[in-house]
Amino acid sequence: MSHTVRNLIAGEWVATSGEAQAVRNPATDAVVATVGTADAGEVDRAVQAAHAAFEGWRRTPPLERARHLFRLRDLLIAHKESIATVLTAEHGKTIREARLEIDRAVDNVEVACGITRMMQGDILEDAARGIDEYAIRQPLGVYAALTPFNFPAMIAFWFMPYALAAGNCYVVKPSPRVPMTMGRVFELLVEAGFPPGVVSLVNGGRETAEALMDHPLVRGISFVGSTAVARQVYARSAGQGKRVQAQAGAKNFVLLMPDADLARATENVVSSAFDCTGQRCLAVSVALVTDPVYEEARDRLAAAARALRVGDGMDPQTDMGPIISREALARVRAGVDEAVSEGAAPVVDGRGIRVAGYPNGYWVGPTLLDGCHPAMRAAREEIFGPVLCLIRVKDMDEALAIIDASPYGNSSAIYTQSGRHAREFRYRVRAGNVGINIGVAAPMAYFHFGGMKESFFGDLHAQAQDAVQFFTEAKVIIERW
Repeated sequence: MSHTVRNLIAGEWVATSGEAQAVRNPATDAVVATVGTADAGEVDRAVQAAHAAFEGWRRTPPLERARHLFRLRDLLIAHKESIATVLTAEHGKTIREARLEIDRAVDNVEVACGITRMMQGDILEDAARGIDEYAIRQPLGVYAALTPFNFPAMIAFWFMPYALAAGNCYVVKPSPRVPMTMGRVFELLVEAGFPPGVVSLVNGGRETAEALMDHPLVRGISFVGSTAVARQVYARSAGQGKRVQAQAGAKNFVLLMPDADLARATENVVSSAFDCTGQRCLAVSVALVTDPVYEEARDRLAAAARALRVGDGMDPQTDMGPIISREALARVRAGVDEAVSEGAAPVVDGRGIRVAGYPNGYWVGPTLLDGCHPAMRAAREEIFGPVLCLIRVKDMDEALAIIDASPYGNSSAIYTQSGRHAREFRYRVRAGNVGINIGVAAPMAYFHFGGMKESFFGDLHAQAQDAVQFFTEAKVIIERW
């Protein structure tokens, strides 16, 4: 039985007037909710309410603002199971993955609660005779986030807690594929006591996003999505003088050196490639394997991939859930088809998988492609599904040449027992998040979330001190009495 997802504007829950879109459970194809599109008028009401709330919110002392976040943190923990259940129903990821996602959202709230320290400025007494000089950081007003489908609970929290703690008001537009999770989170935001207008939720697709980007009172945009869309968001928003942080697409590599601990590497790489059905920006999608260990690594990865159980995310025995939509399923299968036509061998082939009891689900199993080469589209472009390409390399130099030739620079990792090799890799690789014997190089909330080349557009990243700087403006005061 489905329900209608609503907007939160000026502290009131209101229905979206635009054309309704069905939200489907990817495991069953059943409609679990409907969501409309907020038009430019509804976006304007949300932004105007945020703008009206800004002056009072910025004058609230940072410690008092943080207390709202403390309450939100406790509510997220207390209601984690209900949020995770909603998340799995609309996204399809396993309930275990949903719980971990909420934990990462909580991490960001906890870090943002330290705003009284993170937002402090600097002072120099006697910068000149009888003159003191100091710098302070101040909030700017209304910001907005355009978030993707793959982490319905977490990604808004890369930005929102820092914006609110710093004294800004915030508008979130979630993906129309997964609007229910953020609706549940915003119920808790209201319960946490944020004043009306300080936080707003508007649902919709491109029209709603463009209305936020174009609104003159929105001072900055945070975005996560594909590189093609990130480039448009950056150009459109920055062209209007707005601040922009746009996390974009990825093609992530892992290098297995001859001295790698293959047992640990196999476990980590399989988890990185196939957890969340490969639908995450840090998923490893190309394994560069050195000659001496290529066959053994391939066989180990294949055995581990075949052992994964695909099914409904609510089943605690499930290791990997469905893909997000029927269209995405077709895209992933087509990507594998093309790679095979170019000479790749599907050692593990998930294209034809069936899940008993779920004939209408969007199923694709773990897929391991042997014999890939760097020119293949599957090895160059983001498939965003559970597909891992294997490429044989002779040494680190060849591997780094392949990685550096990629237009993306989100994440890269190396498995080695050599400190020299690890340092050389870290020193030379062009990626914003680097793993050393780590499969998913996901920064903790107290570090910024990196990204280079066409994986990021902007200057200041998500999370931690970067986020505080993005959501504040520095002012210098030169003072004589």
